[in-house]
Amino acid sequence: MIIGTAGHIDHGKTALVGALTGVDTDRLKEEKARGISIDLGFAYLPTEAGTLGFIDVPGHEKFIHTMLAGASGIDFALLIVAADDGVMPQTREHLALLDLLGITHGLIALTKADLADDARRAAVEAEIAALLDGTSLEGAPVVAVSSLTGEGIDDLRGRLVDAARAFRARAAEGRFRLAVDRSFTLSGAGTVVTGTVLSGQVKVGDQLMLSPSGIPARVRSIHAQNRKAEEGRAGDRCALNLAGEGVTHEGITRGDMVLDPALHAPTERIDAKLRVLAGEPKALGQWFPVRLHHASVEVGARLVPLSLEAVPPGDEAYVQLVLERPIAAASGDRFVIRDTSAQRTIGGGTLLDLRAPARKRRTPERLAQLDAGTEADPALAVARLLEGEPFHLDLDGFARDRALAAAAPVTLAEQLGLVTFAAGGTRTALSPARWEFYRAALLAELTRFHDANPDLPGMGAERLRLALVPRLAKPVFAEALKRLAGEGRIGLDGAWVRLAGHEVRLTRQDEVLWELIEPHLGGAERFRPPRVRDLAGLTGAPEPDIRRLLKLLGRMGRADEVAHDHFFLRATVAEMVGMVRDLSQAAADHQFAASAFRDRIEEGEHAVGRKVAIQILEFFDRHGVTLRRGDLRRINPHRLDLFGAIGETVPDTTPSGREASLV
Repeated sequence: MIIGTAGHIDHGKTALVGALTGVDTDRLKEEKARGISIDLGFAYLPTEAGTLGFIDVPGHEKFIHTMLAGASGIDFALLIVAADDGVMPQTREHLALLDLLGITHGLIALTKADLADDARRAAVEAEIAALLDGTSLEGAPVVAVSSLTGEGIDDLRGRLVDAARAFRARAAEGRFRLAVDRSFTLSGAGTVVTGTVLSGQVKVGDQLMLSPSGIPARVRSIHAQNRKAEEGRAGDRCALNLAGEGVTHEGITRGDMVLDPALHAPTERIDAKLRVLAGEPKALGQWFPVRLHHASVEVGARLVPLSLEAVPPGDEAYVQLVLERPIAAASGDRFVIRDTSAQRTIGGGTLLDLRAPARKRRTPERLAQLDAGTEADPALAVARLLEGEPFHLDLDGFARDRALAAAAPVTLAEQLGLVTFAAGGTRTALSPARWEFYRAALLAELTRFHDANPDLPGMGAERLRLALVPRLAKPVFAEALKRLAGEGRIGLDGAWVRLAGHEVRLTRQDEVLWELIEPHLGGAERFRPPRVRDLAGLTGAPEPDIRRLLKLLGRMGRADEVAHDHFFLRATVAEMVGMVRDLSQAAADHQFAASAFRDRIEEGEHAVGRKVAIQILEFFDRHGVTLRRGDLRRINPHRLDLFGAIGETVPDTTPSGREASLV
């Protein structure tokens, strides 16, 4: 358990930690000279309930940012109030900060008790009780102590041990995060960073990432709770000895995060739920400048109210925080905002969405998403997010931004029965009910399209995607189509999508025109059929109508455009594929020249000519039926059935040398 002190300057925080642990946490020369804490101090107390870690924070108002860097990682608050002074300004502000950070476990140490009689003690205790009313520490016990005489020290130590026994350690199932509060170099060891483990666990040898810089690092050794260890877990104070290219103590500063590489996704725009302190002089409006404190980082930010035009004192609202620079964070983390002069605390709350949009950020749909994001239980949050627009969720991104365990996306999908699609490097999820609705809508859209366009082979995939809700990303939509095709509900023909039973039907007018054209493409002239212009002269039909019909027949698999405006019957193309195959089989090295194909196609027929022969071979090249090298070609046995079944086994002339069965 990590215990953090809080309280006004010169109320005896450092002295009390020394009396409890025997450790003087003031380590800087300036601290010794001035007699006040300036930076964070650390001490440890081995007990039967485990090692208790203490973070001693400075009490001066100028060092509130330092206090916040330490307080963000604590489990238990030790609020210090001197019996002679009573409640002071920094007592109030530190308590407000603990309240904003959501720290609910703690007690109050009434220090310098030797300087106060019973009446004074009772008066200060009453003042403390009134101060705690309505805060996260309401009802916390008060223990009178004196670091000078030793009064109450054993009692306080015993209460802390009892609290540690009852304390429920932070779950270590999530991915690892450590908020850096110190970075230094040890002779013979190298770079060392210290901080509180916010989630997960780390072991010697683990590969980690410094964020937001993105510098990779390896863990050489670990000290957890002031002892050499093989691993550190959530809730531990850890010192990590890091190694790696670019890892230097100068390059790592307070506010950086050491984390599992999968969590490295810095953000500079965050949606959050904010509570403004009642003592704030005015409402917070658009683009209000603040200093954001999160974990051990402090960064400038602008505040944009979302659910209200302005957030009044004492109220709560959704806001967007636009940061001056990216930080590493997680959804659900607590934060505090202070004014830009660092003179007062304004409020604080919870980070909800690390991928906040810059546009349409105040719509009812967006606010509903933020409502869902307030759910602490990941399963409840996912279920609520999928109930509203956009009705789908990047499940991997959700787990990453909440620092959940690596198995969380699969676990959540199974727990909620979600329909998932792995595409575009992530896993997209829909609720079962939404998927059924989406599937039905897709089939209905295809039905309407076929009814209106019976002569078309299908609907364009992109047009279909844009017609449906939710509007899935292209890679996800492609996977959804594959799944429906696998179920036998639809057919996929290149960029076209059709119902499984749909067949293109020619209109009566097109059938009449085809009856005029088809004889000219077959028979003795099938290897050199007339072009569109010539067919127009032969049939008297307009060129555009002939071209349109032949392209339609191409999509139907009844004709192929071998060259521009030069269409061959599909049966003729299949016949020519057989000729190519025969030429390849007859050649010793399975390669043939264009002249050999021209001679073969002219046997017993009218002259085709070299130009047409080359156009045919180039058509085969484009479709992968033939593979060209210089002036020679060989067949690709895996593509021989592209234009119709060949029906026999041919040698595989690819480098593997295996035979391919062509069905």
